[in-house]
Amino acid sequence: MMTLPSFRTLAEPAARLIGRLEALQPLALLAARLYVAKVFLLSGLTKLRDWDTTIALFANEYHVPLLPPELAAVLGTGGELALPVLLVLGLATRFGALGLFVVNLVAAISLPDITEAALQQHVFWGSLLFGLLLWGGGRWSLDHAWVRRWWPQPR
Repeated sequence: MMTLPSFRTLAEPAARLIGRLEALQPLALLAARLYVAKVFLLSGLTKLRDWDTTIALFANEYHVPLLPPELAAVLGTGGELALPVLLVLGLATRFGALGLFVVNLVAAISLPDITEAALQQHVFWGSLLFGLLLWGGGRWSLDHAWVRRWWPQPR
């Protein structure tokens, strides 16, 4: 008769694996912050480089709800330039992630003829931003250093 392994026999290796994976969390959060920051910062710099074309795109291509094209261009470009800096530094990470999540969402819904591939990119970026919103910047962030400095953990 075959006996099943005990719960303890299965749980110990699983716990070790989970511990090793959790040790990678700071690296994963840093990678997510840097990747998303690069995407949005480059997009903002492209818009800034040719402002007349940017205004024309917001007037004719992007259909941002409730905002005039000029204001939408300023807010969108400003967000794409300022919020990635917060992500890179890990400073006010959740605020930066929420702001870019909104920029990403508005970009995805304001393009009437978005391709499936472009939509998948927006979903991917949104997923990374949502993760940063949930977990913050991680151990390798200024947020973490600031919290440790001003709110020491009880022993």
